[in-house]
Amino acid sequence: MAKFSVISKEQHADKGWRRYSSYAFAASDNLAPLVMQELPRAVMTLPIGFIQVEEQFLPVAVQGLAQGKNLFVAADGRWLAGYIPAAYRAYPFKLAQTETEQQVLCIDEDSGLICAKAEGEAFFDAEGKASKAVTDVLNFISQVEANRQATQRLCNSLQAQELIQPWPIKIKLAEGERDIGGLYRIDEARLNQLEPEQFEAVRKAGALPLIYCQLLSMQHLPILGKLAEAHAKAAQPLPQTPSGELDLEFLNKSDTINFSGL
Repeated sequence: MAKFSVISKEQHADKGWRRYSSYAFAASDNLAPLVMQELPRAVMTLPIGFIQVEEQFLPVAVQGLAQGKNLFVAADGRWLAGYIPAAYRAYPFKLAQTETEQQVLCIDEDSGLICAKAEGEAFFDAEGKASKAVTDVLNFISQVEANRQATQRLCNSLQAQELIQPWPIKIKLAEGERDIGGLYRIDEARLNQLEPEQFEAVRKAGALPLIYCQLLSMQHLPILGKLAEAHAKAAQPLPQTPSGELDLEFLNKSDTINFSGL
C-alpha cells in the first residue's frame, strides 16, 4: 500500500529518486482517471467510460473486468496498451492538500524508488531549491489537476442534459460471458433527441469532444476479454511428469506456449 509523505528538505535533502521502469504499481487498478486533454490519444487504444463519484461523473479508462486486476499490465510490469494514462506518468509523486488547503508535492515512500542522492535524481539542488526534475514533475501534475477540474465542468454539462446513462457490459470469455457493472456511457439516443438549444448548450460548454471520444472508445471493449484470456494462459504452470520434473514434451507440439500477446 502506498505511503505518501510531503517532500521536504528535512527529509529529502540528502536523497534522490529513480524513475520507474515497471507499471507493477498499477497492476491492481481496474480503472484509471482520465482528463479531457488526454482523451484524443486515449481513445485510440483504451475503452473509456464514466464512474459516479458522489453526485458527479468522471471519465475513466476501463482496464479490467474485476476489482484488483489491470489487464493492461503484463506479469513483467510492461504496459500493454498504446497509451498510458497521465495519472500514472508522474509516479511515485502526487499532489495533496493540507488542512490549510495548500497543495503540496508528495512521494510514495514505499515505492522502492527513493535512493541516495548520488544514485538518482536529486530532490533539491546545491542551493536548497527544488531540482529541475522535481519542478518538471510538479508542473506536469499541476497541469493534469487543472485539466481535471475543467473535465469535471464538461461532465457536469453532460449530466445537466441527462446524457450519461448506465453502461451494461457483457464480455465474452473462454468460460462464458461476464457482466461488468458500475460504469456509465453517453446516451447516444438521448443525444440525437436534444432540442437545438440543448445541443448548443453542450457545444458551447466544449463537451462535444468528450462525447465523441467516449462513444468511439467503446470499440476497444473486446480487447479486455482477449487480454484476460492471455493473462490466464500466461499464468498457467508448465506441465510436469509424475515424478515432479518439468515435462518439456509440449515443445514438440504445435500448441506451444505463446507469450506474444502480452
